[in-house]
Amino acid sequence: MGKKKGGKRLGKKQVVELLQNLFQHHPNETFSFKQIFKVLKFDTHPLKMLAIDTMEEMAWDDFLSKVSDTSYRLNLKTQVQEGVFRRKANGRNSFLPEDGGTPVFVAERNSMSAMDGDRVKVSYMARRDKHIKEAMVIEIVKRAHDQIVGRLRVEKDMAFLVAQDATFVHDIIIPKRKLKGGKTDDKAVVKVVQWPDSEHKNIIGSVVDILGKTGDNNAEMHAILAQYNLPYKYPKNVEDAAEKIDATITQAEIDRREDFRDVFTCTIDPKDAKDFDDALSIRKLDSGLWEVGVHIADVSHYVKEGSTIDKEAYARATSIYLVDRTIPMLPERLCNFICSLRPDEEKLCYSVIFQMDDEANIKKWHLAHTVIKSNRRYAYEEVQQILEDNGVKDGTGEPAPPATKKNPYKGENALELITLDSLAKKLRAARFKNGSVKFDREELHFDIDETGKPIRAYFKTSKDANKLIEEFMLLANKTVAESIGRVKKGGKAKTLPYRIHDQPDPAKLENLRQFVAKFGYKVKTSGTKGAITKSLNALMSDAEGTREQNAIETVALRAMMKAKYSVHNIGHYGLAFDYYTHFTSPIRRYPDTMVHRLLTKYQDGARSANKEKYEEYCEHCSDMEQISQNAERDSIKYKMVEFMADKIGNTYDAHISGLTSYGIYAQIDETHCEGMIPIRDLGDDYYDFDEKNFMIVGRRHHTKYQLGDPIRIQVARANLERKQLDFTLAED
Repeated sequence: MGKKKGGKRLGKKQVVELLQNLFQHHPNETFSFKQIFKVLKFDTHPLKMLAIDTMEEMAWDDFLSKVSDTSYRLNLKTQVQEGVFRRKANGRNSFLPEDGGTPVFVAERNSMSAMDGDRVKVSYMARRDKHIKEAMVIEIVKRAHDQIVGRLRVEKDMAFLVAQDATFVHDIIIPKRKLKGGKTDDKAVVKVVQWPDSEHKNIIGSVVDILGKTGDNNAEMHAILAQYNLPYKYPKNVEDAAEKIDATITQAEIDRREDFRDVFTCTIDPKDAKDFDDALSIRKLDSGLWEVGVHIADVSHYVKEGSTIDKEAYARATSIYLVDRTIPMLPERLCNFICSLRPDEEKLCYSVIFQMDDEANIKKWHLAHTVIKSNRRYAYEEVQQILEDNGVKDGTGEPAPPATKKNPYKGENALELITLDSLAKKLRAARFKNGSVKFDREELHFDIDETGKPIRAYFKTSKDANKLIEEFMLLANKTVAESIGRVKKGGKAKTLPYRIHDQPDPAKLENLRQFVAKFGYKVKTSGTKGAITKSLNALMSDAEGTREQNAIETVALRAMMKAKYSVHNIGHYGLAFDYYTHFTSPIRRYPDTMVHRLLTKYQDGARSANKEKYEEYCEHCSDMEQISQNAERDSIKYKMVEFMADKIGNTYDAHISGLTSYGIYAQIDETHCEGMIPIRDLGDDYYDFDEKNFMIVGRRHHTKYQLGDPIRIQVARANLERKQLDFTLAED
């Protein structure tokens, strides 16, 4: 045994910890035995021998590197890595290695105050017996962001920002002279001017912007955007540049384009939409074929590459759709007026023109710059009503019965809309036959009053009118992608941003197979791609309308990869397309504008664009899409909590929508709002989380809570600041 230190005799465990800390805190230094003994105050022979033996073992475990017979250093090759730090509100922080390896736990005491998303360098800790692998942050390489959003607390001598992000563990100190007029309970954006280091333990900040009072709708929505470093106002210089754009369409420009102004054309969008970036035209040709035009706003005609507007659009990369507002990618003058395909106005478009027979077989197609004049702006609900008034049963896949002299179609332009619907249904049927995965997920929506307060929560389902538009947009996107990507044998495809979607995670597919087996369903996890998707679609159809439908769809979606942008095409698994891109929404997505520009250049005979440059653009757009979706989800969470805030104590029927080691997520059947029942509120038992089988099981009473199970809940708490609803199990 070693010498007593601080009243306790040092054993091997303590020696290991002392050596670990020494080497981890000095990852680039080599220590001789003499230096180690001096620093750690190992001044007895037994203790020195124990330390030498321990270091020998640590070198054997690859924790240390032996530099000489009497010196060691930390094994940087295996023990120090760079990657991303992920902070969790429950303290289960983790390090994600850049090589895509398994996440490693980082205790709070070893986090160096790293924030979520920071790029860090860590040192792996020697694994303790029966303990999980751990890492210690030894350097913060790059901060993910230096602006933090929260609520101000102004006291007599000092001011603080209480961070909005639940994962943030520190309040930020703000000198009073840096408050910018902010008062207690104001929502504010604060820039960090000093991070914690060896000398200073506090975070010091300076107010950048006051968003308004906590609880004010505008302030809260702007706070959500600011939290993700997303813009909540438009720069004046960009709006000024938009005001200078000449919206006049000259005769010379019309002469350069195909003219569709006399062909029936319409837009079909949500009733509250203002940016109409796609329109459909249809007419019968003398050949007996249908000519269907998919007309897309010609944004790139007005927004020139490298211009002030273009740089801002690229930085944003996408429009953001919060519950009560749209944060547009382009200035309002462009997105809602000049580019928007408004009815009875001449508009410039980039169009994919199809010639197809009654069975939606494409006989010919071409890409053209066009000029159109939309006859009508429809809301989805109006088109749906026209279809149903003429005998279309929603969701059946059956087109309307043919019109007769005795029973003509009802409604203006009904023939055109019914024909488009019929062709779309045939395209859709062919797509599913070819292996497209069938996911019709419902989306939570709110009706809100003039102050932004939600007054109704409901699920919005996709009907035939929505699917009509969707099918023609998918067809246009697929067709233009194929025109570039599919080349003759020996040829080389030109650069294009594709929308790619990888195959499902095999391990997660196996989890799905085991999970659905409990309900008596089967799903294939191996075989051809077509066989797997056919099996998935059969599963979705069989589960439709059952109690377990939501749970099965949730687990199936988890097995799917996320779609993203890349110039390296691998196809789109979910759609079963070998080539797919985004062409149809340039008003709200920057990749579509990139695709328009490249297609135009290629039509003019240009050489292939720089692949590396466009891959960088694709990565940026994929990142911004994910960040925007996070903000959109946060706005839904906020409105959900706001909607339920006056319903504390009410009981509802619900079903289990998610499970974690710290609680059960439940979704109310009536309002579709989701809250959590903490494990501590589940009763007198200790519960184990069975992640593989999506259940929580009590050790003593063996009570099971499984994904999809019906339960009765009571609303316990509604915390707007944390966007969190807490439920308890309702007593019978």
